[in-house]
Amino acid sequence: MGWVTRAIEALSILAALALLALNLIRHAGDPSLLSWRTLAALAAGALLADFGSGIVHWIADTWGSESLPVLGRRFLRPFRVHHVNPRDILRRDFIDLNGDVAMLTLPIFAAAWLVPSSSEAGRLAAVLLFAFAATALPTNQIHQWAHRPDPPDLVAWLQQRGVILNRARHARHHTPPFVSNYCIATGWCNRALSAMGFFPALERGIERITGIEPRRDERAFADNPSG
Repeated sequence: MGWVTRAIEALSILAALALLALNLIRHAGDPSLLSWRTLAALAAGALLADFGSGIVHWIADTWGSESLPVLGRRFLRPFRVHHVNPRDILRRDFIDLNGDVAMLTLPIFAAAWLVPSSSEAGRLAAVLLFAFAATALPTNQIHQWAHRPDPPDLVAWLQQRGVILNRARHARHHTPPFVSNYCIATGWCNRALSAMGFFPALERGIERITGIEPRRDERAFADNPSG
């Protein structure tokens, strides 16, 4: 990783944390913060972020090739390597792990901060966007913790209570046939999506329409996971 890329990632993390704080300050004094509508918007934003993490994870694990311009090496390859070598994620440091996700959350945090809150609809939209971005921001960090045998005590406590993705449940994603438990922001959506057979059904439909086999390049990564 070049120093320019690393600097951009570090600045993205700082900017995302700053926008997170600004949004918290904005809503802290809102007397309707504990209303059922606001709580519903918070929950909806968090669930959408978890579902979105599953969609992104599934796409990166399943479709495309590392030879794709820009996205291939930077986006797809880390997922493919991790899929065949789950412990690979443990070697990534904080900036490398969280920089890209922080960059992606910046426009969402900014939108949440800029949405006018003079009306109830605007306030609820701002809360939903904030919850989405705040839940998405630590996605890769939570994913890494789910692979650590010794996460920090507070993290372990949250994992045990199902607040964030835990090691045992995420292990199912790395168990044959590798077609479930893609959601990694909180993991809350995994049980329902697995019960529905959501991702296998999507794969069958796409393969039927396009003729492209899901994860067709996975053997190459298994043979040479670090090449």
